[in-house]
Amino acid sequence: MKIKVIITGASGMVGEGVLHECLLHPDVEEVLVVGRRTAGVVHTKLKEIIHKDFFDLSPIKDQLKGYNACYFCLGVSSVGMKEKEYHHLTYDLTMHMATILADQNPGMTFCYVSGSGTDSSEHGKLMWARVKGQTENDLMRLPFKAAYMFRPGFMRPTKGLKHTLKGYKFFTWLYPVLRPMFPNFVSTLSELGLAMVNVTLKGYEKPVLEVKDIVKVAQPA
Repeated sequence: MKIKVIITGASGMVGEGVLHECLLHPDVEEVLVVGRRTAGVVHTKLKEIIHKDFFDLSPIKDQLKGYNACYFCLGVSSVGMKEKEYHHLTYDLTMHMATILADQNPGMTFCYVSGSGTDSSEHGKLMWARVKGQTENDLMRLPFKAAYMFRPGFMRPTKGLKHTLKGYKFFTWLYPVLRPMFPNFVSTLSELGLAMVNVTLKGYEKPVLEVKDIVKVAQPA
């Protein structure tokens, strides 16, 4: 099986890492990046759509047909935000695109990056975790072939990429120590990208993947 993938958030650290793995993977034959600005990558597999308003995708809707996976890596930090604003930029934006993709591509596998600590009950104390939990729950109700929720923790960045968050350079050297000490929280960005490709190709028994699941699924068969 060869897969055609849509990626969002490719101008950020997580999306860039996932894009990198897709471009390297022999079973990914085409990648469409949809973003507000270019990912800054040139590759024979890659196409881009620059679209400023993710709350109105109607002008590009027809260009989103014909894909069998979406790796949704677009997100914002909740720091300094009120819940209403964060909900709009997280839940509303994600659901708008996902609803269109489910309609256009009923055979699609949708992979969403939320985060370790996401609150599936939607009633916990942490605002961001409630919003992410609601987003996960409602994505799994859409008529996709499959929908997987990825909850990474600390990820070792992929060497050589451009959009690694500045703070990570102060902790990356600790990765060899942190991984055995905190196996439920530490993985690599490369493993996240590979896990997304592998659940598209082979599926997985659980719709919500915590860090240990991500590491497991990333391994070659």
